[in-house]
Amino acid sequence: MNLTLNEELSEKLEAFSQILEKKPMTIVNEALESYFKQAEKMILEKSMSEKDPDTDISFDEFWDGVDV
Repeated sequence: MNLTLNEELSEKLEAFSQILEKKPMTIVNEALESYFKQAEKMILEKSMSEKDPDTDISFDEFWDGVDV
C-alpha cells in the first residue's frame, strides 16, 4: 500500500516526529489505530441506535402476561 500525504500533513508529521522523537510511521500507525477505534465506536453506537421493530419491545410488552 502506498499512501501520499498532502504537503501540510507531511510537514506536520515531520515536525511532530522531531518533537516527539518518534519515527513518522510510528506516529501514523498510532493515529490510524486511534481513528479506527473511534470509528468502530461510532459504528457500534449507530447500529445500537437503529431499532429493529421486530425485536425492539417495551418493558411492558416483554412482561405482559407474566405472573411473578
